Amino acid sequence: MRRIVLSAVFVLRLAAAADRTRLLRAIGLMTVGYLATPVIALGLREFTDAALARRLEVATWVIAGVAVLLVLELMLGHFAHLSYFEVGELAETTLNEELVRHVNGSPGMERLDDPDFADNVNLVREELGNTRTAVESVLQLGGLALQTGLTTVVLVTLDPWLALLPLAALPSVLVGRWAQNLLESAKEASAENTRRTRHLLALATAPASIKEIRLFHAEAALLREQDANWSRTSAVLRRAHLRAAALRAAGQLVFALAYGGAITLVLWQAEQGRAGVGDVILVITLAVQVSVQVAGAATLLTGLQGVGRTLDRLTSLRDHGSREGGPREDGRVTPARTAPVPRAVPAALREGIRLENLSFVYPGTGRVVLEDVTLTIPAGGSVALVGENGAGKSTLVKLLCGLYRPTSGRILVDGTDLRDLPAGEWQARVASLFQDFARFELLLRENVGVGDVARMEDEQAVLKAVELSRAGRIVASVPGGLSGLLGHGYGQGTELSTGQWQTLGLARSHMREDPLLLVLDEPAAALDAAAEHAVFERYATLSAETGRRSGGITLFVSHRFSTVRMADMIVVLDQGRVAESGDHRALVTRRGLYAELYELQERIYH
Repeated sequence: MRRIVLSAVFVLRLAAAADRTRLLRAIGLMTVGYLATPVIALGLREFTDAALARRLEVATWVIAGVAVLLVLELMLGHFAHLSYFEVGELAETTLNEELVRHVNGSPGMERLDDPDFADNVNLVREELGNTRTAVESVLQLGGLALQTGLTTVVLVTLDPWLALLPLAALPSVLVGRWAQNLLESAKEASAENTRRTRHLLALATAPASIKEIRLFHAEAALLREQDANWSRTSAVLRRAHLRAAALRAAGQLVFALAYGGAITLVLWQAEQGRAGVGDVILVITLAVQVSVQVAGAATLLTGLQGVGRTLDRLTSLRDHGSREGGPREDGRVTPARTAPVPRAVPAALREGIRLENLSFVYPGTGRVVLEDVTLTIPAGGSVALVGENGAGKSTLVKLLCGLYRPTSGRILVDGTDLRDLPAGEWQARVASLFQDFARFELLLRENVGVGDVARMEDEQAVLKAVELSRAGRIVASVPGGLSGLLGHGYGQGTELSTGQWQTLGLARSHMREDPLLLVLDEPAAALDAAAEHAVFERYATLSAETGRRSGGITLFVSHRFSTVRMADMIVVLDQGRVAESGDHRALVTRRGLYAELYELQERIYH
């Protein structure tokens, strides 16, 4: 019950913050409408007694009043709905914004790798729509409480024993809470299977994956896997629903017996001459109302209890967000240490970036991805990361971007530990394009401009980024140019090829002027070798200019050695360690891993 009370208080505060005027209007209208219901029962008693006594004028006036009350009951509820529905939508929007903040509020990505966090996010996302009706539920519960109170007072005037009728609803309410707990536990137990089921469904319907699925004739296999996952999920939920239904039926049976007892009592009193026909009508009407009130309250309390669980999960996400530190060697997250003196991100790099004994383990795993990496990247230079798949290249890039914190060791920026720099300020000086680049189905201007949100509406800045990435042909091919919509997901926009999406990603990376770190993680994987070489030639020129102005470092990952050899320094990673480093000529001469990989690729292409 404490959770329900706390949930009701939270919902009312949320609704009041969203729109206090609409909320108060809805409360006033609902109060009048709910109190009209017991008064209607009193009117029916007076009408019955007046009609039997042939007091037709009184009966006429009474039934007219009852008709007016019935109209008010229906009409006021409708107008109240218009108010609290809008408040509920505003409240849901507020909670959605909070969920987005919890998922994206951390500068790092550790929380996104936590399965418990992912399950909580999935459950909240699925259930957050139900909180829209939470405002309605709280107001209706308040109305039912007033209505039940007035009904109880009227019943007591007939016979004190009838006051027990509303109390007979308590078993139904308590059992309803128990039933809801069963359902919530079942949802939590099946959360992982539910996520997998939705993932498989998305794979089978997303344009990006459906091409391969059809060519490989994998539809049947995916459907079987999806069906197996859903069967496991539905089996757990079905058992929980059956047990919950049985519990609720038992609670309703207790009230049904009390209902029958109340009717029997008043009929016995009528037979003894201690109650009139109007009293019998009154008790029957009020008993029916109490039955409706009990069923309604049980449903609303169940829903509100579900909202309480959602709020608990939001609180869990909120608590998770307070842990912004890096992973320990066991993969668990530790609180970030606080810098003794606030440090500012340098306006320009003078020394560069140094990695000292850097190691990293992804949260929740025991797998060492990087181990004891020591490396110096001079200011204004360009560095290429080379290595086989799984060597740790992309992980190292993410660490330098501040998306993860080292398990041990440190990253020094001009001698200052990256942990001691404000993460948001550092990331604001990083321009990046990753291999798994985003496809923003927005206006073309927004797709590029999101690379520097502050200048998104600056058309000249966007056009300059488009020119630098040589994306002019893409702009010309989209109806509406920069104002044209991309993608088919949210309108009749223009669908682009993978290479075109990647080119727009390159344009986004050009939006930030004078970055201290320019990161390109397989940025041209969707382009042919000649196109990639042209991209990196442009970036080599730009990085040289950036290096002269701000000491900015260009860091890129590529498997094509014709591109890699343009870098000032090449770092070869092997199983999470630095195997060797130097320029192309020195590494080829050394006859190590780099030379082996280079010659292998040279033979393939020739």
